[in-house]
Amino acid sequence: MLNLILQKISGKEVIPLVDGGKGISISTGETCGAWAAEGGIGTFSAVNADSYDAEGNPIPQIYHGKTRQERRKELIEYAVAGGITQAKIARERSNGKGRIHMNALWEMGGSMEIIERILEGAKDCVHGVVCGAGMPYELADIAAKYKVYYYPIVSSARAFSALFRRSFKKVQELLGGVVYEDPWLAGGHNGVSNADDPNNPQNPYLRLVALRSVMNEFGLYMIPIIIAGGVWWLSEWEDFIDNKELGPVAFQFGTRTILTKECPVAEHWHDKLMSLKPGDVKLTKLSPTGFYSSAINNEMISDLLARLERQAKIVESSSLKAQCFGREVCLDESYKEDVARWTAQGFNTAMLTPDQTVVFVTSEQAKQILHDQQNCCCCLSACRFSSWCQNNGTTGRIPDPRTFCIQKNLQNIAHGGDVEKNLMFAGHRAYRFGQDPFYANGFIPTVHQLFERILTGY
Repeated sequence: MLNLILQKISGKEVIPLVDGGKGISISTGETCGAWAAEGGIGTFSAVNADSYDAEGNPIPQIYHGKTRQERRKELIEYAVAGGITQAKIARERSNGKGRIHMNALWEMGGSMEIIERILEGAKDCVHGVVCGAGMPYELADIAAKYKVYYYPIVSSARAFSALFRRSFKKVQELLGGVVYEDPWLAGGHNGVSNADDPNNPQNPYLRLVALRSVMNEFGLYMIPIIIAGGVWWLSEWEDFIDNKELGPVAFQFGTRTILTKECPVAEHWHDKLMSLKPGDVKLTKLSPTGFYSSAINNEMISDLLARLERQAKIVESSSLKAQCFGREVCLDESYKEDVARWTAQGFNTAMLTPDQTVVFVTSEQAKQILHDQQNCCCCLSACRFSSWCQNNGTTGRIPDPRTFCIQKNLQNIAHGGDVEKNLMFAGHRAYRFGQDPFYANGFIPTVHQLFERILTGY
């Protein structure tokens, strides 16, 4: 057993192991509460979580509104109801042990309203709010209003410094910890900045030392850093524990807790996760958020990456032309052979992009893209795919057919959808499921069994 020192997190001494938030209907109150019951920090997702009918079945999130604004209101109501439901389940399941945190994507549509209404409707259930995918400047103010701790997710010392100087310094007493999410190892949306090379991973230790240095400048010596991304066996991180340069640290497990009996998608994802090889998780900029993200390279991701290669530049005048739903555009003549080849392969429909190019897709793909764009339910504050923006209704740019509807895909994958044809976020070390003897012969542990295993260091 590793000698993990208990730490005071969100007002209580706990084992510094965190069940990381994983988004739509995957980080549930069941998994969160079970983890907290072990004396750690459980996390449920506030991103369009499930609520249930009288028989305990998930209520389908179906949208009836004819306009985007109407569907946006429906989405917020679904999210609030689901978040409150999962918070209450987590509290009951935890048996009063550990801590319960709520994870929210800052750039989700209506994030501030959703977070506040969940905290209001689930009083005394939530001890901390974790936020990433954006710069959550208002997070400290929300924490102060509802007397909960807050945990920003950052990927660099620079990002935390900007957040603290502008906002967090006013509410230092409720800063429960800082989640360092490694841009090259973590799953989901990643904080690869303009200063980072997505193809050149940096040493996490050096980035953590830089983060702690900035935190020390602000007097935050005893605020823990929660290390997220790439954590599998704690024995591989022993040098990070009780390390004077890093100060107090906790460890977050995101992808690894998917394969537990309490997780609703464990059985559905099992074969895919166990089959992964190194490199099967791709870091791309395909997400409609505009952020980099890491997902399993299934048929959906492969198709989107191939779609990026079927682009031709628009020019003012040329003999090479394409019809984009009734609008004729001129294309750079150097693409003549490419366009002929793509068309012969069945990619015979050109769609405009926001970057003065057209992308070639099949007619069926084009119909599906248009359908999904027209049925946007405003799940993001700003969406490249549909051009929705919650501030004024539109980003002012052409909807981008090179990306996808993230709400549709995440709802599908969480509720029985095909693991090849839907978005499947995962950390870059998910391939270790197939290598770790703990999972031999298809073994799926309970949260209790996984927690105990992690404490051994392996």
